[in-house]
Amino acid sequence: MAALFPPPPGPRFVLRGTQSAVNTLHFCPPSQAAGNPLLFSGSQNGLVHIWSLQTRRIVTTLNGHGGQGVIWLKTLPQGHQLLSQGRDLRLCLWDLAEGRNTIMDSVQLDSVGFCRGSILVRGQQCWMLAVPGKGSDEVQILEMPSKTSVCTLKPEADARPGMPMCLGLWQTNSSLRPLLLAGYEDGSVTLWDISERKVCSQITCHEEPVMGLDFDSQKAKGISGSAGKVLAVWSLDDQQSLQVKKTHELTNPGIAEVTIRPDHKILATAGWDHRIRVFHWRTMKPLAVLAFHSAPVYCVAFAADGLLAAGSKDQRISIWSLYPCP
Repeated sequence: MAALFPPPPGPRFVLRGTQSAVNTLHFCPPSQAAGNPLLFSGSQNGLVHIWSLQTRRIVTTLNGHGGQGVIWLKTLPQGHQLLSQGRDLRLCLWDLAEGRNTIMDSVQLDSVGFCRGSILVRGQQCWMLAVPGKGSDEVQILEMPSKTSVCTLKPEADARPGMPMCLGLWQTNSSLRPLLLAGYEDGSVTLWDISERKVCSQITCHEEPVMGLDFDSQKAKGISGSAGKVLAVWSLDDQQSLQVKKTHELTNPGIAEVTIRPDHKILATAGWDHRIRVFHWRTMKPLAVLAFHSAPVYCVAFAADGLLAAGSKDQRISIWSLYPCP
């Protein structure tokens, strides 16, 4: 009997040459790429590679984390600056303008976990940074680039959510109040009001640690994945209260990262079962299961034009063109 659906296409192309597991990916914004689309990758061996998507080769290698794995990369909007977070307890700010690749500044971190940082741009030259704090259950909020401590977010003594596993800073369109979504070791997702230093709402949507989350501020709706089999979709009402809307059970446990495409149409997950899964964001209808990698997929990232990149323990980065942006 013929299959009801044709098999999904293979990757558009594959990037090889990291010589180490790929932990994190980030596309350079088109405004900074100057006509040459770039992709940043962070590896287990402590290196950051900058790839040209035209030549499909490494353009530059950044070595600032002493051989300790790079777990998060993010460009800053104020032009040709890149943040890299490593397991060496260091967050580096790189100057990449005019061919430079030097560390302008760094922040010493207190947590040895795998929790990636998050930023919120607050103006032309300043931004807020959230990173895991000194206490195992704490999140540190800093004003950058001054490194001024804004506050430490610490759960109530009887809450015991465990370590923060993933962070997402954001603010509503109607208010400039910074908010933080944090996924914790106990499977809960918490919304913090940073100005008030208090928890607005908290939901337990997973039985295992929350490994990744993303939030769609236009729809006031987010998604989280965990070490278990469940993807949880939750919403935020006008009273800043989180509510679980639906859950989707996967075949195999373990989601390393979940990310919503910039046009809010689809989302992708990185699976420990070597697979990339693509869903329709509004309905959560499964659209594709991409079985290319031969080891756990650790990260997924979307470009502004809809291109999807996935990085794996198999040292390869697959680039996919699926459901193009309109």
